[in-house]
Amino acid sequence: MKLKALAAIVAGLIVSVPAYGGQYENLTDLSLECESAILVDVDGGNVLYEHNSSEKLPPASITKIMTLLLVYEAERDGRISFTDEVSVSSHAASMGGSQVYLEEGERQSVEELVKCVSIASANDAAVALAEYIGGSEDGFVEMMNERAKELGMEDTTFKNACGLDGDGHLSSARDIAVMSAELLRNFPEITEYTTTWQDSLTHSTRRGTSEFGLTNTNKLVKWYEGATGLKTGSTSEAKYCLSASAKRGDMELVAVIMAAPDNKSRFSEAMELLDYGFANYATVTGAEKGDIIGEADVSKGTAESVELAVEDDIRATLPKGSAEPTLTVTVDELTAPVHKGDIVGKAVYELDGETLAEAEVSAAADVGRASPADMFCRLIKLWCSSYGFGGTEAEHGGE
Repeated sequence: MKLKALAAIVAGLIVSVPAYGGQYENLTDLSLECESAILVDVDGGNVLYEHNSSEKLPPASITKIMTLLLVYEAERDGRISFTDEVSVSSHAASMGGSQVYLEEGERQSVEELVKCVSIASANDAAVALAEYIGGSEDGFVEMMNERAKELGMEDTTFKNACGLDGDGHLSSARDIAVMSAELLRNFPEITEYTTTWQDSLTHSTRRGTSEFGLTNTNKLVKWYEGATGLKTGSTSEAKYCLSASAKRGDMELVAVIMAAPDNKSRFSEAMELLDYGFANYATVTGAEKGDIIGEADVSKGTAESVELAVEDDIRATLPKGSAEPTLTVTVDELTAPVHKGDIVGKAVYELDGETLAEAEVSAAADVGRASPADMFCRLIKLWCSSYGFGGTEAEHGGE
């Protein structure tokens, strides 16, 4: 299948898909004090830096990233609404640790509970959400572990929805980076809450109405340029943990710190990782979802060709100074009718013979089936062109 002129324009662009596993060598030793760490880019999941990233450790409240991911997926799929009211159970209200002091029987919307989890890392709010979606916390934990398997999180076993220490409740920096990127990439609206420094929750109980202040547990929201979240965690077993995300320009990174010795070092080392990423890597954006990236022939159609649209953002993170990659677009043999949105091929991004990523390509317009009269006229035009009829005087040798 021949690609027309527009296809040549996109040579060298970068196609991104949510595929993980790309890895670059550490360019320097950051001498981190934490037991485990990793830095990845959100779009492509490339590992930009790692330190014992597959070590299984207690994740503390970073667990809640999976809880939030399942909440947002449930809302996207129409199983819940953010305006739904959740009745707080005695089990949810009994959670210790970080909490917003929900009372048994109190009713809060899903949105308010998400806000409490995202900003204040509230254990009681997380469990209330888990029970609402999973029927029970145990049922929700099964969903968490199933989703972890789907995402390839091989080092993770969840035992609860909030991250309190529990026998066998373990994850790794690499797995946490995977679920963090999944949340940010598919539900960027979460950053409305994860970047909020202070807010409040209105308690309405049988004893009356009161306000409870919420302050973000992630200090990078105030300290670090471009911070977008994401989640803190600390327990006696887990020590100090952090999944820190930040975005500058088109590049968004996630730095995961696990088992840092103290509160200060988890933030300073996360900033060190993010600084390292922004200094040494760059994200190239060649096209955004829906952009026209080429044109392909259509046989027996009312039009002879159809424009091609890319189905995902064409974007990836590479070491600064990298050679320019190439993009190869392949399209199926197209016969009318073709409908707008039909997947008709793919774009493959390559560098030095290695496939970095690929994205689907769709038809950008409808092309109907040509009538017999249309086909006859087209054949006449082709015949005239072949024998020199119908051209200008100059084309026939005139002065």
